[in-house]
Amino acid sequence: VGIADNQLVKQGDVLFAVDPESYRIALAQADAAVATARLNVEQLRAAYSQAMAQEKSDTSEVAYAQSQYDRAADLAQKGINAKSSLDEAKNDLDKARQQLAVAEQGIISAKAALGGNPDIETDKHPTVMAALAARDKAAYDLAQTTVTAPADGVISQASSFKPGQYVAVGTPLFTLVETGDTWIDANFKETQLTHMKPGQKAEIIVDTYPGKTFEATVKAIGAGTGAEFSLLPAQNATGNWVKVTQRIPVRLELTDPDAKIALRTGMSATVTVDTGVARGLPKIFGHATAGEATE
Repeated sequence: VGIADNQLVKQGDVLFAVDPESYRIALAQADAAVATARLNVEQLRAAYSQAMAQEKSDTSEVAYAQSQYDRAADLAQKGINAKSSLDEAKNDLDKARQQLAVAEQGIISAKAALGGNPDIETDKHPTVMAALAARDKAAYDLAQTTVTAPADGVISQASSFKPGQYVAVGTPLFTLVETGDTWIDANFKETQLTHMKPGQKAEIIVDTYPGKTFEATVKAIGAGTGAEFSLLPAQNATGNWVKVTQRIPVRLELTDPDAKIALRTGMSATVTVDTGVARGLPKIFGHATAGEATE
């Protein structure tokens, strides 16, 4: 474990490392599987060459047996040779043809084992490709045993994270709050959004710093109210719903560089957006204000 609670970290800093020994063994096994798969392809290629040579030899045997049979048949027709000699030559010819058929089938089988292409590259063979993919997976798993910070930030809720701890898959270990991207979510009433649009200027007063005003701009207006995205949203079609003014989150981008240092997630703030339109009495209040907002 290379971090502690509330520690500042930079992108790429090592947060913690998982015992890598089992993953190194898995990678070594995957490397051995790749070597074995490549060796098997070379053996298949040698088997194909052997089948080709066997087919060539058996073709010669058929040609020789055919000439012997033709000679025996000619002698038997002239009454010089016995019929038994002709039968023996016929039998030798049949055997040679059968051996040739077996050799031709051996070529087909050896070619199929090479993916139908005797000249295929070793690493393009399906078995080698599967072994290489497994090897890449093992290498990736080994690389993941060292966990680094994905961005600059502050470590939180890491007080119980200790060396030697057994971690189950999917278990949250601690929180990394990024410091490079700071924003404010202000929950405005729906009646305050009439003239609000992205790009408008805003002022933020955080409760922690009552005498400090941070500058910001409206970045985006939420797609729905908070209640709409709750676990059990209200069903307003029943006819018994009491109309209540809803609040919609508005994302504000901070333009004040000091805010990125001073603010912390979960703080409360008062947000004022200048819409450029006077509303209410007196008309000098040409703005909309959200009573609470969070980073």
